[in-house]
Amino acid sequence: MKIGFIGLGIMGKPMAKNLLKAGYELVVNDINEAAVAELRELGATTQPSARLVAEQSEVVITMLPNSPHVKTVVLGEGGVLEGAREGLILIDMSSIAPLASQEVGKACAQRKVRMLDAPVSGGEPKAIDGTLAIMVGGEKELFDQVRDLLLVMGASAVHCGPIGAGNTTKLANQVIVALNIAAVAEAFTLVRKAGVDPHLVFEAIKGGLAGSTVMNAKAPMMMDSDFKPGFKIDLHIKDLANALDTGHGVGSPLPLTALAREMMETLHADGFGGDDHSALARYYEKVSGTRIGK
Repeated sequence: MKIGFIGLGIMGKPMAKNLLKAGYELVVNDINEAAVAELRELGATTQPSARLVAEQSEVVITMLPNSPHVKTVVLGEGGVLEGAREGLILIDMSSIAPLASQEVGKACAQRKVRMLDAPVSGGEPKAIDGTLAIMVGGEKELFDQVRDLLLVMGASAVHCGPIGAGNTTKLANQVIVALNIAAVAEAFTLVRKAGVDPHLVFEAIKGGLAGSTVMNAKAPMMMDSDFKPGFKIDLHIKDLANALDTGHGVGSPLPLTALAREMMETLHADGFGGDDHSALARYYEKVSGTRIGK
């Protein structure tokens, strides 16, 4: 099976590499020439446009920053649909607004292209080791057809409902992750200000009810003041904005999500938008005058 892969960023590049390792024939495209060259050296074919990628592929995977990027790459001039043959499968693994997924899915259906929205969770480490959690919206039959392909990139792939359901699930995930990181930052700032070693607190509580995958991943980063991005603040701002827009549209209040987004917006304004979302610790450092880490 020949796979097209468009979007070789922090997440997309390791995902594409895992497909190559699994023996899939890959044709790739990205605006980052260095990333394209790296995949070429590993055996991928490269093409200068999404249209040409689609012309050569049975399945096209997109992994892009936000809704406008997906619309441009799929629907725009030189886009996927211009090069798509009837029966092409589009798997959009970007994290975008559910309504945008539905819009793109409708346009695909008109061209007899079948689409899934399949955003992921796990950040760069899990993209690298192929253990992402993948949330999928679209036809169940199509999901069953490509499930093995998805599991090359993830440890789990769950069908969540029709087109848009994957991204609705991802928004729920991002709300929970953001609030969990904020809670960890808040609690460990309290610990530091109270004069207790946060490393000992982490060891004491990680096996109890407060323990979580988020805390296990992000508390050590906060204690080391290491905010190298696995998932950037700016991307989480985008996801929370999509969550708030979706919540407003369906009448679901999201007051804690709004607060977490404003905290991240503060960090963006301070020049930390490119940091890992664990840098919410910086927000508490700013308002408390106390640093959790070194």
